[in-house]
Amino acid sequence: MMQIETVVGLFPDLGHSELVSWIEQSWVQPEIIDAGIWQFHDIDIARVRLIYDLRREIGTPEDQVPLVLSLLDQVYELRSIVKAVSRAVMTLPPESRDLVAAALRGEDD
Repeated sequence: MMQIETVVGLFPDLGHSELVSWIEQSWVQPEIIDAGIWQFHDIDIARVRLIYDLRREIGTPEDQVPLVLSLLDQVYELRSIVKAVSRAVMTLPPESRDLVAAALRGEDD
């Protein structure tokens, strides 16, 4: 876990005020440990890196960042759901798994 000063130091031209702005806009949601003191977990650092890359490397306009983050969050959620469904299907008897596989391929019986 890191505090804001350490996180800012990980990125060459990320300023304290810019990171605070990302937090205020809820783009990054670190753990609040006291008034104005945030604790960043690995997932928060990854989110900061993503936003940093969107802004610096890709040049995503600031007003477009919420849309991009929302879409990426949806993709990650869908991936999680697909993995859960896949795990559930793997617990089925082989005949049932075959039926599910056939249905996914669009095959009719």
